[in-house]
Order: sequence, then structure tokens, then C-alpha cells
Amino acid sequence: GLNFIDLMVRQGNIDNPPKTPLVPGFECSGIVEALGDSVKGFEIGDRVMAFVNYNAWAEVVCTPVEFVYKIPDDMSFSEAAAFPMNFVTAYMMLFEVANLREGMSVLVHSAGGGVGQAVAQLCSTIPNVTVFGTASSFKHEAIKDSVTHLFDRNADYVQEVKRISTDGVDVVLDCLCGENTGKGLSLLKPLGTYILYGSSNMVTGETKSFFSFAKSWWQVEKVNPIKLYEENKVIAGFSLLNLLFKQNRGGLIKGVMDKLLNLYNNKKIKPVVDSLWALEEVKEAMQRIHDRGNIGKLILDVEKAPTPLVS
Repeated sequence: GLNFIDLMVRQGNIDNPPKTPLVPGFECSGIVEALGDSVKGFEIGDRVMAFVNYNAWAEVVCTPVEFVYKIPDDMSFSEAAAFPMNFVTAYMMLFEVANLREGMSVLVHSAGGGVGQAVAQLCSTIPNVTVFGTASSFKHEAIKDSVTHLFDRNADYVQEVKRISTDGVDVVLDCLCGENTGKGLSLLKPLGTYILYGSSNMVTGETKSFFSFAKSWWQVEKVNPIKLYEENKVIAGFSLLNLLFKQNRGGLIKGVMDKLLNLYNNKKIKPVVDSLWALEEVKEAMQRIHDRGNIGKLILDVEKAPTPLVS
């Protein structure tokens, strides 16, 4: 699976990036080729998907058994590679952090991306949840049925949301950061939850620019704890990779994966795969994410031959 975090790794926009040379990638699917001596529950030949702490973009990947899950029989390998990061992130934010319930409302940015589409599908499993989404206008036709109200990502979505729901929304999921933080907090209802789960606005241009990075964070309105208390608002952060690889919550994530696979088997959710790319085409694939051209997930397929570029 190819994720926005991979662009941030490439540009050096993450804390403590590993030393180069490194193989990127945090999730994959494939067939079990070998097992450690004490591994139980899996056999050679099993179809599996897994989280990996880097090194996923390879023909052979090694990862601890607690991060590996069996693939349902009717799920393809490309769907499986698109499943773990997006759906676990969306599920954890909606149900573990924001406590989504019937009748609530959610605002999600980048509604056409992998996490955005997972959020929209999971919201549809709860009765009467209203989903407000922002996305590039060229994606609207393709994703308009997945959300309740869709806005252009460059429009004044704060006014658009308030026009429809005068008192705002219950949950804001923000992967953009920067000036959107203040806007998101202003849209929260009392007892609402704002969750920052990425900062894709930090990925700007072709090279890392410290000044664009600093400007993005400088625009985050200083959050005043007393104001949060007076307005009854919750502000939260969520990083799946830290939860898995730094905070040792693999057991918690396994329970979430069990619930998600149950939803998949009951045809309530289905990963959206945007496109498949050969390993040699990783540059073009990353450019597609950078330009926010994708609807759903981009997948690197080690068995795919590079497609000749047509002029």
C-alpha cells in the first residue's frame, strides 16, 4: 500500500526518520513463505496482510506475527494491501476516539482518499450519521454517493457546513493541519471531538522546505485549554504507526481488525483501490498522491510489469 505518510518520509517531514538507505512502506499483502520457530496460527501458503515498520515495498517482507492477519477468501491481494492502514485508522478515530453514535455528524477532509473513503463507509454502518466531506472538484462525481454533503476543497467549507447545520458537527477528522485546525475547532458542537491524524499540507512542492513546514504549523491557532473547557470541546491526535510500533498496542489493533473483517465479510465495507503500479513506477505513483489525483488507494504490485509511458 502507498500512503501519504510515505511522501512525508521521502521528504523528511517526520520525526526521527530512519537512516538511508531504507525501503519505504508500512503495509502489504502476500503469501506466507516462512515462519519463526514459535509462530502459531499461520502456515506456509496462507494469504495474509500485514503492518510493517518500514520495508513493505519489497518482494520479501519480514514482520512480527502480531501485525499479520489472514485475508478473507473473497478479498483480492490488492484489496488486502489497501485495507489495514486506511480502515484501522478510520475505525479507531470514529469509534475509539470520537465514540461515534447514531445521529451524529462528521466532517472529513480529503474525502476521496483512502482514509476518507474508509471513514465514509464506516459511517454508513451507523444509522443517521451525516458525513460532510471536502475533496477536489474533479473527484465529486465519483464519490458523491459516499458522503451526505460534498464541498470543493478550495471553497469556504466552514460557511457551507454552518448553512446546513447551524450548530456545526460532532466530529472533525483533519489530515490537513495548518489553518484548518482553527476552522475545524470552530465547527465543533459542544462535546464534539476534533482529531488531527496527519498533516498533508506539510508536503509541498518537490523538496522539503523548512519555511513551508513552519508556516503550516504557525497557522495552527494556539489552542487555549481554558477555551476548550469553556466550550466543552475535545481535541485529540491519532497516529496508527506510533500506536503499533512505539506504544505496543498490537493486541488492541488485532481486535479492531477482527471487527473490520467481520464488516467486510458482511459486505458492509470494501476497500477502494485507485490503481496498481509496478515497483519501477513508484515515482509516478507518488506524484499521483502528491497531486491528490487518486480516489482510494494506490497499490505497488511486485508482479506487475511497468506500463510504457504513452506520449
